[in-house]
Amino acid sequence: MSSVSSDQTVTERHQPEPISDRRLLLLRVVAVATVVLAVNYVGWRWLASVNWAAWWIAVPLVLAETYSLVDVSLFALTMWRARARPRPGIPPRDATVDVFIATYNEPIDLVMRTATAAKAMRWPHETYVLDDGSRPEMRVAAAELGVGYIARGDAWSGFDRHAKAGNINNALEQTTGEFILILDADMIPRPQMIDEILGYFNERRMAIVQTPQIFSNVATGDPLGSQAPLFYGPIQEGKDGWNAAFFCGSNAMLRREALMQLGVTGYVREVERTMRGTLRDAAGIVRRSRRRARDAGVREALAATAAAIQQAQRELRGREPLAEITYRLQRSVDAASAGLVSADLGSIRADLAEIAALDPGEVVDLAGVDGDEVVAMLARRDLSPLNALEAVQLAIRRIDVDRADEAQAIMPLATISVTEDMATSMRLHALGWKTAFHNELLADGLAPEDLGTMLTQRLRWAQGTMQVFLRENPLFLKGMRLTQRLMYFSTMWSYLAGFAAIVYFAAPAIFLGLGVLPVRSYAPVFFWHFLPFFIVNQILFLVAARGLPTWRGQQYSLALFPVWLKACTTAFNNVVLRLPLDFAVTPKVKTAPSGVQLGKVKWQITVAAVLLVAAVIGIIRMVVFGAQPLATVINLIWIAYDYATLSVLIGALRYKGYQPEEAA
Repeated sequence: MSSVSSDQTVTERHQPEPISDRRLLLLRVVAVATVVLAVNYVGWRWLASVNWAAWWIAVPLVLAETYSLVDVSLFALTMWRARARPRPGIPPRDATVDVFIATYNEPIDLVMRTATAAKAMRWPHETYVLDDGSRPEMRVAAAELGVGYIARGDAWSGFDRHAKAGNINNALEQTTGEFILILDADMIPRPQMIDEILGYFNERRMAIVQTPQIFSNVATGDPLGSQAPLFYGPIQEGKDGWNAAFFCGSNAMLRREALMQLGVTGYVREVERTMRGTLRDAAGIVRRSRRRARDAGVREALAATAAAIQQAQRELRGREPLAEITYRLQRSVDAASAGLVSADLGSIRADLAEIAALDPGEVVDLAGVDGDEVVAMLARRDLSPLNALEAVQLAIRRIDVDRADEAQAIMPLATISVTEDMATSMRLHALGWKTAFHNELLADGLAPEDLGTMLTQRLRWAQGTMQVFLRENPLFLKGMRLTQRLMYFSTMWSYLAGFAAIVYFAAPAIFLGLGVLPVRSYAPVFFWHFLPFFIVNQILFLVAARGLPTWRGQQYSLALFPVWLKACTTAFNNVVLRLPLDFAVTPKVKTAPSGVQLGKVKWQITVAAVLLVAAVIGIIRMVVFGAQPLATVINLIWIAYDYATLSVLIGALRYKGYQPEEAA
């Protein structure tokens, strides 16, 4: 996309029509009508049409429809305040900008093309290649181009690297620009990119400005569904209206001050969390020891220690300095311990005798056990008073103000998922910062060029989102307004669509194949409730899209149900069951798969086969036995719609990659 005419073509094809007051009013009217009709339909389904005799499919179906009701309601709310921002003002001349190009294993020539374009941007800035692969040849290439090169140092050895978030956090400690423009290795910025968005930061509390991610190597028809015109347009504009447009990992500028505040806040939060657990464990140790104490002096010392722990807990809730809380508590425990040395000699002898009498199998080997586990073990044992205080001292020393389990104490970008973007912007909103979506094509990206790569990319996005959902559900995150919470929740909610898709596929197959009807009847009353909702819902998408194509996105939303299911289950296993979740970097170069990648869509093929068999059985039952002709026709139409959505995978399987002569 080197010529002006081709740039304009791409921009026009992915730019929605402007939002006029009249169009916004129409959008709101259709949104209200959609939600009202959806509530009417789903309410009727629950109250009057569930076939409870076949509850095993009837209830999942109505639950899936309820899921869709929530989904469309959240979409309507998103679009309620859709805004097209006016051009920002002129930024201050002395604003300093650092450009970060994050890379791991991408080809050097690809990264250097991006770095060359980044260096050529008009606004004065510093460009850095953040090489998480620490490749000597990349260092040489960056030096020859005259741009900065940053890799992880020895300080990260043996610690969790936190993928891209850790890469950027590492670079933040080594740079000084007031504003950070983050680019993926394949996102080639246009010369005016900084100039167009820096003016937003004249607003003091503006933390992030996100721009669209649009790809220049997408063939006509977008066979892999790479472009997301509805998201990088009306949806982000809608979220922006609620001050909830969020960071998408690339093509965004961030304010360093906001990131550093976020890092410090996160640091304090983590230390406080550790201290709360420590004080809880220490209180349990002392409580158990007090139950055994017989000597009045011992009871007094333990009571003083318990009081000191309670005081520390109150001070922690009162937000007093953590170092002072720890220091005062340590002094109190030391004083109590010193007073018990002589009095506890007898108890020590008793402990030694008890240990000597233990079976070898009962002796606990503490070699290789970390401090947290030791304290937890001690908290469950009855100890002599002196040993109990020593255990409390161990627990207090466990409070790690330096965060020795991390390579950096301060981590500005969120590290709670394999994608750093959503959690970071969510936390910034919780701190009162603002974000903006600038709807202009300012960087040309490279999309996946084969089905396998696309599936890897979508899985990583979905996994990261669901990790955030499980670790920091926005509905319960303090600091954000309700509407902001719902804007984040709506994106997370959309990735649960895989569960609903399974039910939507199963329901017609079960009826046509087995004759089991999850709905009581298909009488005219059903159409009276369903059709108005279905029609108005489609109108809502058309009005919201403002001329942008949306059918491809709707197809992939249903067709990629195995990806969404895998993302939900693996994220749950990672967050709840503590199982590892591998991080996969999306390949930036075309791969050459051998043959058609049918294995990548085996579950979709299975569904298509089941639906075909069910359709044949249903037609036979209707024609030969006259079984429920109206219901059969309706379910056959339903299956035809399923095939229309799944058919997108035929083009994806046949796609051989972008040819330069094709238009996006």
